[in-house]
Amino acid sequence: MRTVNTILIATLTALTLACGYSAKTTPPVAGSVPVISQLNPSSTTAGDPAFTLTVTGTSFGTKAVVNWNGIAQTANTAYVSSTQLTVAVPATAVATSGTVQVTVTNPGTAGTGQYGGGGTLPETSMPMAFTIN
Repeated sequence: MRTVNTILIATLTALTLACGYSAKTTPPVAGSVPVISQLNPSSTTAGDPAFTLTVTGTSFGTKAVVNWNGIAQTANTAYVSSTQLTVAVPATAVATSGTVQVTVTNPGTAGTGQYGGGGTLPETSMPMAFTIN
């Protein structure tokens, strides 16, 4: 019986290795880096009501997200085109004066294939300043 178990284990090991069971994944590649060229409006006054900020630039993905001081505005961002996004800015975000850094992030994409390799990395634009007077 011991010989049969040994042969069975050796056979299963050989078949597993022969079938290429080792994971052969391709690392994700760089994604498309968004670029912000304009914010409209570019400023507001502290205490103003909520408003819609239009972010203009290039290479915005369909799932791009506007970040307000590093916080993703996932629920508030709307994709208009590859060159324009809008984001609903609540009044609480402009309650006090200061400068806010606005960026855009194109999320990464998952890899495909049998082992899930490939895909793209998330990429974030350089910041653009929004002023609250």
